[in-house]
Amino acid sequence: MKFLFDFFPVALFFVAYKLADIFVATMVAMAASVAQVAWTWFRHRRTENTQVITLILVVVLGGATLWLKDPLFIKWKPTLVNGLFALAFLLSHFIGEKTIVERMMGHALTLPAAIWRKVNLSWVAFFTAMGLANLYVVYSFDEATWVNFKLFGILGLTFAFVLLQGVFLGRFVKPDTEVEQSKER
Repeated sequence: MKFLFDFFPVALFFVAYKLADIFVATMVAMAASVAQVAWTWFRHRRTENTQVITLILVVVLGGATLWLKDPLFIKWKPTLVNGLFALAFLLSHFIGEKTIVERMMGHALTLPAAIWRKVNLSWVAFFTAMGLANLYVVYSFDEATWVNFKLFGILGLTFAFVLLQGVFLGRFVKPDTEVEQSKER
């Protein structure tokens, strides 16, 4: 559910683009991002770093798009967001005792450190690939194709990647009977 909530501004951007143009869609995305972060703050009394980073980039790049009447700024947002995430995941190999993936999923899975590193590096590769894919679409296709890719392509590729991660991690999950037997020893 949280994953879909995070795509709320993107979905509204898509609808606004289909009904109007890139500039209206940019204003809608900016407003939706502000509303999303405000809702999270009022509901939980905290916000997530990913939401704040995305909000800052939407406001700055969206503002530049509107002010300069150049949609290229907002088109770069997915690349910059993915690049920042890739950098953060990569730096977590060197800063702190656990990678970001282990911090996020360590409560649900017990894995050797080497596996956590592989999973974390796969996210670095995924975020990097998504950023590069966005640039490819921005510079190789028309605006309407980019808008479709922004919603359907990025969402679909993310779902596929998460599914593959689940298959990979599933190999390391022990059935409940094995867990109980190891606790009894």
